[in-house]
Amino acid sequence: MLTLESVEPAALAALLGRYGLALERLAPAVSIPGSYWGECEAGLRAERLYARPDTPVHSILHEACHFICMSPARRAALDTDAGGDDAEENAVCYLQVLLADALPGVGRDRLFEDMDAWGYSFRLGSARAWFERDAEDARRWLQQHGLTDPADRPSGRCRG
Repeated sequence: MLTLESVEPAALAALLGRYGLALERLAPAVSIPGSYWGECEAGLRAERLYARPDTPVHSILHEACHFICMSPARRAALDTDAGGDDAEENAVCYLQVLLADALPGVGRDRLFEDMDAWGYSFRLGSARAWFERDAEDARRWLQQHGLTDPADRPSGRCRG
């Protein structure tokens, strides 16, 4: 599984920075503030995403996409639990795949593998199958909120 220590720090910081999100890199084995899942999983508090060297990249991208997809009111009060409904969760998963393509050495193929290994659950049995054949609702949601264009290119904006 790809972790924070295996990605280009400047590329990740630049990607998150486009959305007004700052990456707070923590020392190994420290408790991660704002982590919903605990252990090595990324955490969110306000406009900060917390991760340590063993934090999986898919977790960083997932939490970043929660930040991007949530309403401004929820973003303003953000501490640990991103909330949201099923439609938003699907959009988060879809957007994290798109953003993986912007990180050198990551990309969607590797992200699909890591999502499956972590235990993301999709009706068609895998992240790739869901993304390619069952995620039209997520695509529409992202477009309706101005987070992607019809060609699936991320807008670089958070939900307004």
